[in-house]
Amino acid sequence: MSRLSYTKALNRALADELAEDPAVCVFGEDIGAGMAGPTLGLLDRFGPGRVVDTPLSEQAFTSMAIGAALSGRRPVLEFQIPSLLFLVFEQLVNQAHKFSLMTGGQAGVPLTCLVPGSGSRDGWAGQHSDHPYSLFAHAGIKTVVPATPTDAYGLMRSAIRDPDPVVVFAPAAALPVRETVTWELAPIPLGSARVHREGTDVTVVAVGHLVHDALAVAQEVADEISVEVLDPRTLHPFDWEALAASLERTGRLVVIDDSNRSCGIGGEVLATAAEEMRLIAPPRRITRPDGTVLPFAPQLDRALQPGREQLRHALRTVMK
Repeated sequence: MSRLSYTKALNRALADELAEDPAVCVFGEDIGAGMAGPTLGLLDRFGPGRVVDTPLSEQAFTSMAIGAALSGRRPVLEFQIPSLLFLVFEQLVNQAHKFSLMTGGQAGVPLTCLVPGSGSRDGWAGQHSDHPYSLFAHAGIKTVVPATPTDAYGLMRSAIRDPDPVVVFAPAAALPVRETVTWELAPIPLGSARVHREGTDVTVVAVGHLVHDALAVAQEVADEISVEVLDPRTLHPFDWEALAASLERTGRLVVIDDSNRSCGIGGEVLATAAEEMRLIAPPRRITRPDGTVLPFAPQLDRALQPGREQLRHALRTVMK
């Protein structure tokens, strides 16, 4: 039995894949010093030929990684903040994602992007607080948002082994999470959801760190509402079968999602549930507001984030 932190879980997953597969390599800024945590100690253990501390140019190291992947390597890219993904969106979506499809599978790009600290943190302001996982799911790129240390470990290993590009978002609010581990860690298949709490009245689909808020609220309201908490873990491909099975039990749906309201993953979950699944009440979604740049002031930052108070209100609304 051991206590495993979220950041250490990512670090262990990277180390295990580097040790197991000589094709795996890691690129990024300040990764030699392990500034963000997941790459701590990897340079000393595996050397500068496989853990490459790059210059300050996301476009450069992403292009290098795509070339390396096409040549048979399995690169992992660490991005220091999520907004830096905007700089390489064309390279990931229009190049890495499409090579396999456009060559009939003759060329593949097994590339993993790791974004530790994604999502809002108090005082990180507008250019550091985006959480653009919906953009990558929309583009058809495999998109992963683990909520717990064991899921971070298992999904990270599967992402590195996957033949296609995968973006792994590690939410800032999840990084301090620790979990008691009583079983052997293992890869977790992409596209499989996890039910953290069973219930009979309402299904709450919670993304990333919001799983922990959903579990806390479910416990608070347990005397009046039986809440099932479903963590999709992978946003594309989404585990629609798990959602359908949950809604067969509950018939009511609330989604809590740390991205903007318009065109977000929360809206997609609601639309698919309304079109194809059993609902006995109008579903609800809790998201960031549209068109908002998160401010520097922590009080205003927190006021714009989806949270427990909104979730309590939504649960009581769908039960009316």
